[in-house]
Amino acid sequence: MSGEPGVVPVAEASPQAPPAAPGEIPAASAVRRQARRRRLGVHAARAATFVVIVGGWQLLTIWKIIDPFFFGQPSGIVLRLRDWVEHGTAYGSLWLQVWITMKEALLGFAYGVAGGVVFGVLLGQVRFLADVLGPYIKAMNAIPRIVLGSIFVVWLGLGTTSKVMLAAVLVFFVVFFNAFQGVREVDRNLVANVRVLGASRFQVIRNVVLPSALTWIIASLHVAFGFSIIGAIVGEFLGAQKGLGLVIATAQNNFDPDGVFAAMLIIAVLALTAEWVIGRLERRLLSWRPPAPTEAGVT
Repeated sequence: MSGEPGVVPVAEASPQAPPAAPGEIPAASAVRRQARRRRLGVHAARAATFVVIVGGWQLLTIWKIIDPFFFGQPSGIVLRLRDWVEHGTAYGSLWLQVWITMKEALLGFAYGVAGGVVFGVLLGQVRFLADVLGPYIKAMNAIPRIVLGSIFVVWLGLGTTSKVMLAAVLVFFVVFFNAFQGVREVDRNLVANVRVLGASRFQVIRNVVLPSALTWIIASLHVAFGFSIIGAIVGEFLGAQKGLGLVIATAQNNFDPDGVFAAMLIIAVLALTAEWVIGRLERRLLSWRPPAPTEAGVT
């Protein structure tokens, strides 16, 4: 008893926290475990979603709830892909079609990004040019893309150039508006201080404006590459001699939904691969930013 003389009260033992790694505080270790559990949960949920969608689709076609003649089925898509890999498409090797579409998309992406960044920064810095060219840019952006694609096919023919131009136009507007807004959001006090120190306009753009607008520009690239693929595919739909868009159009004309979905699956894989590359580029260029809550392990 604590009240008896000569008896010293002993504090109740508390459970010990697991030992932390050398140089690591326990809180950081807990955050890392939480982030690891979250990643595992996300991957498991993605796999379950895929199984439910694809498995349900396959079962619905087997049970004749939906007609596989119109909706296709996952097993038919796999067979169509295997046939293309082994024997090629009606227009040659599958890899040739993929390469032609990717070349058109990549060239359009490069040209569109370059033009969007240059014009976005220029009009964002020079208000007079923005006031003069702004209505024309908005009017061009309002034109339906399929109309532009038809014009490019008439002007430039059925070759690669018309598809590259359409992809570049789609990418340009996405990047331009983000770059323009990013330049407008630059801290004006910071720009004024740099100019007071004697920096030229070019130095201000290179050392202050572009780094500040880089977050906006990089964010637009995630959407822009998808638009470049859309531009290439739509251009091939309108008229082409090779490419995945022509493969899709042929499958559509032959009432072959498995072929359409197989080509769409290839396009999705290409887009996801490009998204992963752009994500790596974003983390490298914007490594100075503090991590987002999910990146820090907070759910």
